[in-house]
Amino acid sequence: MSFLNINGRAVGYRLLGDAALPLVVLAHPLGMSQAVWDDLLPALLPRYRVLSWDLPGHGSSAAWHDDAITPADLAAEVLALVQWAGVDRFHFAGTSIGGVIGQQLLSAHPKRLLSATLTNTGAVIGTRDAWQTRAAAVRERGLVSMAVDIVPRWFGPLACEREPALLKGWNTIMGRGDANSYALLCEMLGEANFSEQLQGHGVPLLLVGGSDDVATPPDTLRTLAECSGAGEPVILEQVGHVPSVECPAVFAELLVKRVS
Repeated sequence: MSFLNINGRAVGYRLLGDAALPLVVLAHPLGMSQAVWDDLLPALLPRYRVLSWDLPGHGSSAAWHDDAITPADLAAEVLALVQWAGVDRFHFAGTSIGGVIGQQLLSAHPKRLLSATLTNTGAVIGTRDAWQTRAAAVRERGLVSMAVDIVPRWFGPLACEREPALLKGWNTIMGRGDANSYALLCEMLGEANFSEQLQGHGVPLLLVGGSDDVATPPDTLRTLAECSGAGEPVILEQVGHVPSVECPAVFAELLVKRVS
């Protein structure tokens, strides 16, 4: 684990692999951490240099210090990390809110992207009222309490059956986060709308979802495909919201095909 000061905050990141290889940047979902990518590393590192980082107030990154976060703020963190890595153009993969960051990059910085793989996300995710309600509840109850309700929404039944401690483990990780940073990100998601911003980006784009995803169901991915000019999304059967955790080998194969 390494740290980079970005606008006065310490951002925790990992930069792994041979500097001569193409760079793949990985953006994790809300409430989780860059650990969601660990099981992909054996497949990626022989071919790519891999950069991952923790969102504000998540994992090893410091809490957000202003009163709002925007997709542009998060994309700026990506570009600062990529600059630190000494790279101009890169492949990007992001899940859920990580996919929102990818949409910001597609709309504002498409020439920086060699490809984009967005999973379990949408041009619009949920509703403004629902995100505002969650933000208020997190500030009132804290992440430890809220994790019990939120974490079960991340994974399909098959993953929970295969790994009985999965929910408890991610409950612990989510509970360690900064509640205000999480709430600010919820408020950001309530305002984010990329429905009119993704045409003509010119970046090779793959969309991936899960048949058992209750947070961003397959129809949400299909709507994003229409907005962005992407092909038909790949919908993974018996997978929920986090394919990099639930079916890492399958997802790694899709990702390697996309960025090759």
